[in-house]
Amino acid sequence: MAANLSDHVRVSADRRGEHTALIQDGQRLSWRALDAAVDAAAWGLRADLETKVGDRVALVLGNTPAFVTAYFAILRAGLVAVPVNTGYTAREMAWLFGDVDVRAVLCEDATLAAVEEAVAATHRVVVDPAGFDALVGGGARRGRFVAEVGGEDLALLLHTSGTSGRPRAAMLTHRALLANLEQCAALERPAMTEADIVLAVLPLFHVYGLNGVLGLAARCSATVVLAERFDPQATLDLVRAEQVTNIPGAPPMYVEWADLAERIDLRAPLSSVRLLGSGAAPLPVSVLRRIEARTGLLIREGYGLTETSPVLTTTLASARVKPGSVGRPVPGVETRLVDEQGTEVEDEDPGEIWARGPNLFSGYWPDGSGGPDEAGWFATGDVAYADDDGDLFLVDRRRELVLVNGFNVYPREVEEAVAEHPDVAEVAVIGIPDPATGEAVKAYVVLAPGAVLRAEDVVAYCVPRLARFKRPTVVEMVDELPHSATGKIAKGRLRAEHVAPGGAGG
Repeated sequence: MAANLSDHVRVSADRRGEHTALIQDGQRLSWRALDAAVDAAAWGLRADLETKVGDRVALVLGNTPAFVTAYFAILRAGLVAVPVNTGYTAREMAWLFGDVDVRAVLCEDATLAAVEEAVAATHRVVVDPAGFDALVGGGARRGRFVAEVGGEDLALLLHTSGTSGRPRAAMLTHRALLANLEQCAALERPAMTEADIVLAVLPLFHVYGLNGVLGLAARCSATVVLAERFDPQATLDLVRAEQVTNIPGAPPMYVEWADLAERIDLRAPLSSVRLLGSGAAPLPVSVLRRIEARTGLLIREGYGLTETSPVLTTTLASARVKPGSVGRPVPGVETRLVDEQGTEVEDEDPGEIWARGPNLFSGYWPDGSGGPDEAGWFATGDVAYADDDGDLFLVDRRRELVLVNGFNVYPREVEEAVAEHPDVAEVAVIGIPDPATGEAVKAYVVLAPGAVLRAEDVVAYCVPRLARFKRPTVVEMVDELPHSATGKIAKGRLRAEHVAPGGAGG
């Protein structure tokens, strides 16, 4: 059993040395070659950068072999990886680097200028592509690097996006990350196998791409096809060219493919695919149905958080895919649904998801606050209900709950109703202050190309679908909605429009 996450790279190299580990732009790297590069980089990080066990090293890299090599090398060297969104500004990076006191920053040409600005006047070391190549070249003469840490040692610090205020860095140990890989591997319908050719288009700086894709691929000795950005047609061409079998995705990908399917046949480019997955944000039921109708493939949806390494539930654990469901817990994970008093809800009532398992984080940096309670339970902040089969259906984030005259309104329920309108491409719902009702429901609506729809048309469409207190009272037509790197709608930015000067963000 692996103790350090990078052990999986070593095992894959020993077991399937010549099997292809990484593909990018037609270039291939075997597991044996990757393992050797990880060893060399680990030596370079420790010796040439003079780091010590536990030092934090930031990664500001895209989905490239350099990211993969550097990430596993950081872990093997006993350091702590801090992946950073490559789209962050210098100001955002500077705050993040300072928050966890990173020792060094590994970056690429595209992020070098922002990184250098972020670390100006600090002691932090910046390693550009040439510098990283030098680290690997120098370490290549030193042979194997034997990992000194693992288990409960800290492996990863990932800043959670949150909906307000500063992000918090979740502390993920080798134990937690490895446990989630074993949980996913133990599914009766495997999330990944050694025969898979896996598309890695989700950003590796996000926990879904990092552990749910890259980590699991190392665990299974699968082949990873790296793509730095999602483009509907170009990504389909890549899937066809490399005969990809497994696509872990996010809702915006499937929205664009569903739209593309109106013009081209998706069956041919996706003919090699055995599994479509979706996570990071709720998948609209209409999109799931459109993809199935156009391709014959069911999208297996899952649910998880940065704090849970990340997977908690998946429809791979369910007897069948139910539109709107995120499935059942993976093996080794317990969940319960509780009310505001911490009492388990009855029947199909919605309740906050509490989770327990070895894949949970150790709290937030630096003191471990906010982690699982004494009994091992972590309150996720997400609201769901379970049907008679035990399949979970997400309702919404508890902190995104809108209170209208004291009645609970779950934004996702309103979003699903509005999204059924054929002229609506995307919708986001938030609560805004209202002097009469406490809060009111506001919908931001993006129209489908060529559509003409008025705000009052949206409200009228909701009349037969939603109770009066749930219907939007304010509808704003917008050209686009703000999104996070994984496609989740950034509702914090929408709420910021309604925060009075000097007030607290919601």
